[in-house]
Formats: sequence, C-alpha cells, structure tokens
Amino acid sequence: MTGWSNSFTGKLRRPLVTGLIVVIVVAAASIYGIAAFKRNPADAVCLTALTNARRLAPLVQGEIAAVQVASSPNRLPDLVFDDASGGRKTLADWRGRTVLLNLWATWCVPCRKEMPALAALQKQLGGDKFEVIAVNIDTRDPEKPKAWLREVGVTGLAYFADPSVKVFQDLKAIGKAFGMPTTLLIDPNGCELASLAGPAEWASPEALAFMRAALAN
Repeated sequence: MTGWSNSFTGKLRRPLVTGLIVVIVVAAASIYGIAAFKRNPADAVCLTALTNARRLAPLVQGEIAAVQVASSPNRLPDLVFDDASGGRKTLADWRGRTVLLNLWATWCVPCRKEMPALAALQKQLGGDKFEVIAVNIDTRDPEKPKAWLREVGVTGLAYFADPSVKVFQDLKAIGKAFGMPTTLLIDPNGCELASLAGPAEWASPEALAFMRAALAN
C-alpha cells in the first residue's frame, strides 16, 4: 500500500513541478523583457525611424551613394553645443523637426568644400519641419570660422560651435563619428535615420529627393 501511495504521489508531483518550472521560466522572461525595455526605451521610440530608414534606402545613390541608412533603432545622445551668441543648445531643442546635423572645421578641406551645398539645402528645404545644423568644432580662434563663412559667402545657416569637441567625442563613443566631416540625419524624435562619414553634394538632385522623402512622413 505504501509503495502504491509513494508511486501515486510521485506521479502527482511531476506535473506540479513541471508546471512550476514553466511558471518560473515565463516570469523570468517577462521580468527580463521589462528590464531590457527599461534599459533601452529608445528602441521602441525609434522603431518608426528604422522603418523610415529602410524606406529611404533605395534613394541612396549618385552624389549621396556613401550615405548609410540606420540598421537598428538608435536615439542620438542629447548633444550640447553653443549658438552664435554663446547660448547653450542641445539636440533636444529640435524635437519635432527633422535635422541634418553636420560637424565641420576650417582645417577640414572636405568640410569647407561641402559647406555651400549645406547652405543651399537649408535654403531650399529649411523651415518648420527641417533644419541643417552645422556645428563648427575649431578649438582655437572662435572668430575664424565665422570670418571664413563670411569670406566665402556662405549665408542662411545658423551658426553653432563646440570648441570642446565633445559633440564629436560623444558621437565617436557610439560609433557615429570617425573623421571629418560627420553628418547625421535625425528624425523628429531624435532617432537616427542615416549617417555619412565624409562629404556629399547635399544640394544635388539625389540629396534633395532623399531629404524630401525623409520629410514626407
């Protein structure tokens, strides 16, 4: 009788133990998922940007063939730089607008070469929905880049600067800055749409078609 009882009890316990293990595994997975979401809340926010980036991929050609569309959901850090009067600005100040962020310096020949095209892009598409933000990272004479822009007749771009070069370092830390110029297309939520290491003809027909598609959301 005792043997039958022990056998019955063992059979009864096995499904209970199995069920308990399943409950524990499911609970652990749920907790892990919640924790992962808390660590990376930008992933959910930037999923739309990732979808839009894939939609833009066929337009990467010609003068902007080197542009890399985003391959994962990625919100940019809240970059800090100064405006023309020395006032502190952050990338968050442009939430709600698409931004083409460009880092440049007067010692960078390709940067100087593409600056008129960036100004032309701003002139054609700049407004309530879009702005070119060109951040100068010269570390010495703060008047030199302003003088150079006046000298070559680049107008229409608001002036921004970061002589500490922290903007570049912050982007380098997340694998988005390797040299100069560095350019990123950022959606209204602060999420990456595309990036480019090196110069481009930003006022070319290909670039304008790409930007117009990015704004047509």
